[in-house]
Amino acid sequence: MSGLVFTNARLVLPDEVLNGSLATTGSSIARIDGSGSNVAGSLDLEGDLLIPGIIDLHTDNLERQVQPRINARWPSRSAMVAHDAQCAGAGVTTVLDSFCVGDLGFEEDRKRTFVEGVADLDALTDAGLLKSEHLIHLRCELPAPDMEALFDPYADHKRLALVSLMDHSPGVGQWGDISQFRAILRRDGLTEPEIDARVEHHREGRLRWRDRNKRVVLNRMQGRPVALASHDDRTAEEVAENAADGIRISEFPVSMEAALAARAHDMEVIAGAPNIVRGGSHSGNVAAADLLRAGAVDAFASDYVPASLLEAAIMATAIGEITLPQAILLITDRPAKMASLMDRGRIEVGRSADLVRVRLHEGMPIVLGVWRRGERVA
Repeated sequence: MSGLVFTNARLVLPDEVLNGSLATTGSSIARIDGSGSNVAGSLDLEGDLLIPGIIDLHTDNLERQVQPRINARWPSRSAMVAHDAQCAGAGVTTVLDSFCVGDLGFEEDRKRTFVEGVADLDALTDAGLLKSEHLIHLRCELPAPDMEALFDPYADHKRLALVSLMDHSPGVGQWGDISQFRAILRRDGLTEPEIDARVEHHREGRLRWRDRNKRVVLNRMQGRPVALASHDDRTAEEVAENAADGIRISEFPVSMEAALAARAHDMEVIAGAPNIVRGGSHSGNVAAADLLRAGAVDAFASDYVPASLLEAAIMATAIGEITLPQAILLITDRPAKMASLMDRGRIEVGRSADLVRVRLHEGMPIVLGVWRRGERVA
């Protein structure tokens, strides 16, 4: 079987950075050596880093390609190809595309993006036309009356890798500060009586649908090898409820209280990489840097910017006072384990040859090459 040889590389292993070489055979890593290689055709990395392919557990980036402007919807399949290219170019070799399941009236056409997006993902994957491997993350909007009908046809999908339980009602989670929610509606031109009616509508919908839909998801996923996550946890009480329901991942907790409570319940915590890169939350919630310093982050997810993952990991070495190998684990090995993708996530003999060449330029990581299963994709 043909293979590749990388030499003069700084290999980022789980617990050290090794100056040496790496060889692949077929789709797997075959040899790691703490010395150079004289094999003809070796790729000289000139001292650049070689890290495992990045794994993104949550990205809404497809939505940005489908809707590049407010009134301009892009053809779905073309949007998926553009999204895939962005992910691969950022060193992300495994992507969990996050599809919103359920409509609360915040964004039009999300249902269409979901249905068409999964169809495109399947068709392009089966045709071998995507650079990165794309899996499915279903983001279930619990207070939405249409959630169950949308969720049911995809609950047994062969590419389903993660299900998260969301509640974007005003007054909880991301919108715990209801004044922020009201301010957005005010900027959209709604009057105070209209805002009052909208808030009440969401309150009534939450009372009617939230608990029922949660049981639907939990019952359907029981016994399945699919990871379950809560989303935008705000209070210790919410975390305790989720832990009691068997949920083992807290995705994007919006307060330090929730993140520390997740830790106390042995739940793993996913933080937003853009929060690190931007220096804080775009919606005024807890800074991911503070969570990192508190030791309350197990993995990063890109949320809406694929390139944020690698940059956040490099920044984490200074912010969190952790080593480079520890930082790279946050975007490779840790998310792989959360999604039960045990064939990747580490530079280790026998693992998938998902590899990324990275050069640091004035502290900023630049992706110079990406290989998935031993084949160059970017």
